[in-house]
Amino acid sequence: MSKRLLPFATFCLMGFCPVYAKPNILFIAIDDLRPELGCFGVKEVRSPNIDKLATGGTIFKRAYCQVAVCGASRASLMTGLRPTQKRFLKYDTFAEKDAPGAMTLAEELKNFGYHCISNGKIFHHLNDTAKRSWNENPWKPDMGGAYFLDPKSKSMIGGRKKRGPVLESPKVDDNAYPDGQIADKTIADLKRMKKQDKPFFIACGFKKPHLPFYAPKKYWDLYDRASLELAENREYPQDAPSLLRGSGEIHNYHNRGMKYNSEEWHRACLHGYYACVSYVDAQVGKVLKTLDDLNLRKNTIIVLWGDHGWHLGEHNFWGKHNVMHLSTRSPLIVSAPGFKSGQACDRLVEFVDLYPTLIEMTGLRSVNKGLEGTSFKPLLGDPHLKWKSAAFSKFGPAESLITNRFNYAEFDDGQKMLFDLKADPDENVNLAASPEYNKTLNRLGKILKNGWRSVLPPETKP
Repeated sequence: MSKRLLPFATFCLMGFCPVYAKPNILFIAIDDLRPELGCFGVKEVRSPNIDKLATGGTIFKRAYCQVAVCGASRASLMTGLRPTQKRFLKYDTFAEKDAPGAMTLAEELKNFGYHCISNGKIFHHLNDTAKRSWNENPWKPDMGGAYFLDPKSKSMIGGRKKRGPVLESPKVDDNAYPDGQIADKTIADLKRMKKQDKPFFIACGFKKPHLPFYAPKKYWDLYDRASLELAENREYPQDAPSLLRGSGEIHNYHNRGMKYNSEEWHRACLHGYYACVSYVDAQVGKVLKTLDDLNLRKNTIIVLWGDHGWHLGEHNFWGKHNVMHLSTRSPLIVSAPGFKSGQACDRLVEFVDLYPTLIEMTGLRSVNKGLEGTSFKPLLGDPHLKWKSAAFSKFGPAESLITNRFNYAEFDDGQKMLFDLKADPDENVNLAASPEYNKTLNRLGKILKNGWRSVLPPETKP
């Protein structure tokens, strides 16, 4: 090697190669999307574009958010920090206020020379950490996710917050609603970034299938409402703690004359959720097609995630806002150049792990010493590696611990909740009061008390 190149080679070995050689990142967030997708085994849902993305990457079947509510979940993910009794608790969490000065994923990538762009809903608040996280002002459509387009909706104002109807299906173009506009903006940014000589981090945050269920009619037409398979377990979980609740968010909207939790309601709302999933899937497809057309995929890491789970009528719950499995488990797909495709990983991963994972995947070395997640990059090489034995989540009065078999939770008033996810995947019977599970309760209680550092395999301990 030439003596003239030796300093440069040493510089690269230290992890500081020029950033223009680093991979781009397309970061796709989907609001309120639970793993209700074809690639997760739900054949009733039409999600061809996300399913195709999964075949080109790794699908994580046991990925969990840290807080089952939008703002707090996003703040935790973007800062790599976990919720506490005073931090990341509500839907309107402001990361800058809850964790002052905490470095964000976008901020660190920006410091490493990435051009960082935020479109749509990434943080709950558009201006949260904006100046230090993004190279450009964060952007979102002028209309909000609850903006209705059907003229008939004007006569349906109601619910606790006097909003429009819970669902509508007008004959309009995709970009008549915000998510179509978010896709258009992201496509334009990809074309612009193609012309520059530095890597990009484009965060694209779609709003649906978050309430209300508004989508162009053609996506409703993909489904026959009368033949949809409804949740069979509509009863409140047996022996569940009295503090366990479903979300009341859906009551903010006009009910269109339907009786809450009637069969008509279940069919209409399930239909609406599915239509919104298919609508967002189409927008994802447009963005990914542009990535291919620009020949950018070969050097772009793609991450698609939902910020938390959602109940679709199970236990007569509609929404998130608890620590049940359906509220905390979320979809996560990672596709990246140089990594295997068509993989499914059933190891436990958490959204707080995404920050360190992406930094490591770019070949950079994080300077953020406060991260509370663990890079799961090794699982992209071998999805069957021994991995962490539990995931942690929190909402309201409860903290939960999810293992390969159990969902265990402790409530502020001392009540406990234990579901056997293998024998009872629908979480119908709380086993916490059963004497035969006393040892299990004690073991899981100790793990919950000891925290996330206690469940990592030795080779990944920080």
